[in-house]
Amino acid sequence: MAERLKEEIVERNKLVDVVCIVLRLHRPCMPRLLSTTNSGQAAINVILSLDETYADVMPLRINNTTKSAYISIMRGCDNMCTYCIVPFTRGRERSRPISSILEEVQSLSDQGIKQVTLLGQNVNSYRDTSEGVDHAMYDERTLQETQMSRGFKTVYKLKKGGRRFSDLLHRVALIDPEMRVRFTSPHPKDFPDEVLHLINEYANICNQIHLPAQSGSTQVLQAMRRGYTRQSYLELVDHIRAIIPDINFSSDFIAGFCGETESDHEDTVSLIKQVKYNVCYTYPYSMRQKTKAYHRLTDDVAHDVKCRRVTDLVNAFRKEAVKLNRAQIGQQQLILIEGESKRSQEELAGRNDGNIKVIMPNGLIPSTSTGRYNNRGMQVGDYVVAQINDGNSQVLKATPLFHSTLQDFHQQQRRQQEDIAS
Repeated sequence: MAERLKEEIVERNKLVDVVCIVLRLHRPCMPRLLSTTNSGQAAINVILSLDETYADVMPLRINNTTKSAYISIMRGCDNMCTYCIVPFTRGRERSRPISSILEEVQSLSDQGIKQVTLLGQNVNSYRDTSEGVDHAMYDERTLQETQMSRGFKTVYKLKKGGRRFSDLLHRVALIDPEMRVRFTSPHPKDFPDEVLHLINEYANICNQIHLPAQSGSTQVLQAMRRGYTRQSYLELVDHIRAIIPDINFSSDFIAGFCGETESDHEDTVSLIKQVKYNVCYTYPYSMRQKTKAYHRLTDDVAHDVKCRRVTDLVNAFRKEAVKLNRAQIGQQQLILIEGESKRSQEELAGRNDGNIKVIMPNGLIPSTSTGRYNNRGMQVGDYVVAQINDGNSQVLKATPLFHSTLQDFHQQQRRQQEDIAS
């Protein structure tokens, strides 16, 4: 916001004396900016850094009631999708050192946090080079170029060296086996098998992947400069499901991008039906200044058409999602309690491993699967085994059975699967 509207804020509206981006607030330049205003001048510093990552800024937790936290692992983006303003407002891609991220995760674990989400514009391209490419900890795989998913390409030269996202994810998962680990958002183009195998191997890495498609039309994807076709995206989905059969997918879609025809739109509707996402985020296209689309393309889809297409996408998603959710009826799932339901104080809300919201009645339940007479209440941050008994496209309804731990639940699930197999 500061970088994009700096002149309008200072000159046209005369609203403020100092305009700067967030990373300047804790730097020595801030006193100089403030001193400039003493002479009646406005002070502006919105220059984007090529290496600043906020690694030395430890977030202060204001809400102590939640047991979930978000950790920024990188800044900026190099992908240059034509619709996206991020490379121009947050700068080039740069990653926090693994050491600083692990320190933050450990601190959150010590505070009793039960779920962390690793954040980045494209977490899969995470690349920590803070220790230098010649450091002894680097192996041959680490020194190789970034590996693209099959059928995908990028606008920038492939990068070499550094500790990758799979290295970070592995080490985060080891810190606290009782802490769920999620990550978002990855770009489909660089989804290494190492990440998929880690999800399979570690019970605390959640069985859910956000795989933003943006469109189901190859023509529109090319206009967006996404670096893949409809077919290559679908092949990646199949590949992921071959490794993790019960994976939950979520995605983003833009309706009415520049030049999108009705045929292109129908391609997106059919993609949603074919992939069968558990969660979808859909938006009408809104052109942003400074983007490639703003300079090179025409926003030629009427607003009412965009809104109608968003409705089509939402309806297609919900039709498939309700089938997915109702197919879970009868299953026992591990739910992390987040708090009271928004609709009733007599109900609790939590999320399952696939990040689907689960609503259940509040009350006393056994402390363990065998503790029939040792009942206790459910609190925020508790893991509860619940049986799914209903669902729609948005939420699941369940009956709480007993308290558990993350590792105990998954060991029990593994034993049951082995018994069935034998």
